[in-house]
Amino acid sequence: MTGTEPPVTDASPDEQPETSRAWRRLLRAGSPRATRANLLAMVLAGALGFAIITQVRQTSIEGLDTLREDELVRIFAGVDQDGEQLADEIRGLESSLLRLQSQTTSEAEAQRAARERLDSLGILAGTAPAKGSGIVLTIGDPDLKVDPTLVLDTVQELRAAGAEAIQIGDVRVVASTWFAEAEGGLSVSGTTVRPPYVIRAIGDGSGLAGAMEIPGGVTASVRRAGGSTDIQVREEVEVDALLTLRPPQYARPVPTTTP
Repeated sequence: MTGTEPPVTDASPDEQPETSRAWRRLLRAGSPRATRANLLAMVLAGALGFAIITQVRQTSIEGLDTLREDELVRIFAGVDQDGEQLADEIRGLESSLLRLQSQTTSEAEAQRAARERLDSLGILAGTAPAKGSGIVLTIGDPDLKVDPTLVLDTVQELRAAGAEAIQIGDVRVVASTWFAEAEGGLSVSGTTVRPPYVIRAIGDGSGLAGAMEIPGGVTASVRRAGGSTDIQVREEVEVDALLTLRPPQYARPVPTTTP
């Protein structure tokens, strides 16, 4: 038996046609029909769906438009408060950056000044090599007539003329350097230096050379002693002899108070 066939019953032949017509009417009633009511229902359902979709989109785009005034005021106040907090954090970070940059610059400048000071003290103390413009003075003394006093006068004249670093032979000349007689030459702070005495001095070359040649000065004194002098002005003179510092035996630094 199929779905469209009426069931087989024990009804009489006269009753079977009436039963078949009843089943056909029932099947037609359950099948969808394009009636005016069905079409209207479909149109209303589509319009309702479109309205719902439009409202959802409008709400997502204009979310703030649907809020009350007090809700908007509360949201704007929160935004302003967050903005002020961020501005304070930015100002604090900028201030910290300026302090760090200032400290870094000050520390770098202090380190640079300390290095320059250390280099200057090293040159003056004879513990650092130096080079620069200056002169090379060679004193010839074949008869060993040039005494320690004349060499000391030469060093003092060079210092007075602005010499910043002086070397005699392989010995660095500093404030504590002393001169004495020695066999076959001179003793410079305990080191024997033999003639010719080569003196290298760093400073203004023309000024140093002029100081050696003033009338009655070093050049004239050496010649009177039977020696000779040769002065060469050079763009670069190297003073590379170094002095090993020894701690003082008796002298002690005096502590100073910081105001």
